[in-house]
Amino acid sequence: MARTTYQELLDAGVHFGHLTRKWDPKMSKYIFMERNGIHIIDLNKTLVKLEEASSAIKQIVKSGRKILFVATKKQAKDIIAEQAKETNMPFVTERWLGGMLTNFATVRKSIKKMSNIDKMTKDGTYDVLSKKEKLMIQRERIKLESLLGGIADLNRLPAALFIVDVKKEHIAVSEAIKLNIPTFGMVDTNSNPSNIDFPIPANDDASKSISLIADVIGQAIKEGLEERKRDKEDEAEKEAAAAKAQIDNAKQEAAPEKKEGAHKRARKTTSSDTPQAAETATEESVENKEADQVEEKKD
Repeated sequence: MARTTYQELLDAGVHFGHLTRKWDPKMSKYIFMERNGIHIIDLNKTLVKLEEASSAIKQIVKSGRKILFVATKKQAKDIIAEQAKETNMPFVTERWLGGMLTNFATVRKSIKKMSNIDKMTKDGTYDVLSKKEKLMIQRERIKLESLLGGIADLNRLPAALFIVDVKKEHIAVSEAIKLNIPTFGMVDTNSNPSNIDFPIPANDDASKSISLIADVIGQAIKEGLEERKRDKEDEAEKEAAAAKAQIDNAKQEAAPEKKEGAHKRARKTTSSDTPQAAETATEESVENKEADQVEEKKD
């Protein structure tokens, strides 16, 4: 089932590119035509590339890894942040800090600092501080939250990046290339698609276009998460069935042993009862003989 249609892309204005004088020649294979000095993107190729990107993202998420959403341009910030929160994925929507991926250990220290400030407010340490110190800590907390709040739960490098406007986010792209992290990106006619592993030719300036593409990517992530959940449930059921089978086999193996033990006990009981029965029979025969002799004398 297709996640979107040609008509939906057309209605969202995904086909509108930049002015012809601002184009990147490497985007020529994704351009359909030129109209009124503006390049028009071939939506058939957009559909194909979007489906490829969605399938790849779905497999990454299904394996239990994270996709980092990156969009710092004004019209994309809120859309991407909302989509990332819905799918429980990390995101960067304020400013890409240089070294966010290549110097991830240092970034993690800043995130830890933010969590330490939160601990101070909870354990009462914050209340002991002076008014000036409190104000400084508050400002630092707000700054860290705006820059790193979206990646606070990211404990290791992401498995892939989804980028809106790869030209604007060129630092993120270059860091991902250095670390061999796959990149998925909305590529407009003024951008270079050769650096992106899964380029999606689309208008990256209109909020409707960004919203539609982000929604399709979010849908793929949700599918991946659902499949992962189902796989875990199936695995748990298989483990439970295997455990039950083991218990049943153990019971079956124990049953013959119990029967054999019962037979042994029965044989012991019979053998122990036999001498008593023989003795009783002997006594009865002696008494019968004596009775017969008495009767003969009388006669």
